Amino acid sequence: MNIKINEYNLPKEKSGPYGITVGFDKAMWFTQNSGNRIGRISVNGEIIEYTVPTLDAGISIIASGTDGNLWFTEYKANKVGKITMEGKITEYDIPTLNAGPYGIALGADGAMWFTEITGNKIGRITESGEITEYDLPVQGSFPSMIIIGPDKALWFTENQGNKIGKITLSGDITEFVIPTKASGPVGICADSDDALWFVEIMGNKIGRITTLGEIVEYNIPTENAKPHAIIPGIDGELWFTEWGSNQIGRVTACGKIVEYEIPTPGSEPHGLALGLDGAIWFAEESNKIGQLIY
Repeated sequence: MNIKINEYNLPKEKSGPYGITVGFDKAMWFTQNSGNRIGRISVNGEIIEYTVPTLDAGISIIASGTDGNLWFTEYKANKVGKITMEGKITEYDIPTLNAGPYGIALGADGAMWFTEITGNKIGRITESGEITEYDLPVQGSFPSMIIIGPDKALWFTENQGNKIGKITLSGDITEFVIPTKASGPVGICADSDDALWFVEIMGNKIGRITTLGEIVEYNIPTENAKPHAIIPGIDGELWFTEWGSNQIGRVTACGKIVEYEIPTPGSEPHGLALGLDGAIWFAEESNKIGQLIY
């Protein structure tokens, strides 16, 4: 496969781009973990930035809601925020102190669901900011990324619990143990074949789990790749970031993995998203936004 990678420098140094998603305006929106801003980049590379009101918020993951806004987590500030397409930001405090909100995704009920890494809970927030929280069965599970599954439940990774969890819209939680011990699952996404895929940052593998809990794992060719986020592509394949090896990986439905090197050395790619232009967009800790065209 022939690919091309473009990189766009951020206006301010040490912004720490982290999570990224597509907005309702067809542009890509991303979080700046160190810069404390939400950024917007057009398909032509034009960047606009909006400062989050709370200082040193620890902005992490960002996702689209059904209300025309983008929702994001503030790990350090213990808040969930939302931003309009015009850049207006609203923040909501999480009831549990030091909850460490991290992953966030739209649920089938129209609410946003999020993980609490240190709170050991799954949270739900409505468009008006009303929050409900659900405790995980085992302490110290470190729930990380979350996504809606083919069964309309929310599926999430337990980075320290070494499990894949799912929570129904009524709050019932089921967990599935990953075969590889201490695998450190982080990113998770749903595919078009009624299954979910996840990355193992410590196990150095890509995993696939059915809605019945059956798990298959595939080894990443590069050692210590440290895979982080994963998303579906447009042809049934999955794409993932490798911040440890400075690559973007591609895995087919049958588990074949190919990796592509990022031009900037030590870029540390984290979040990635499929743009409406058909390209894979990703956030680089090296203060750039990348665009992989294939």
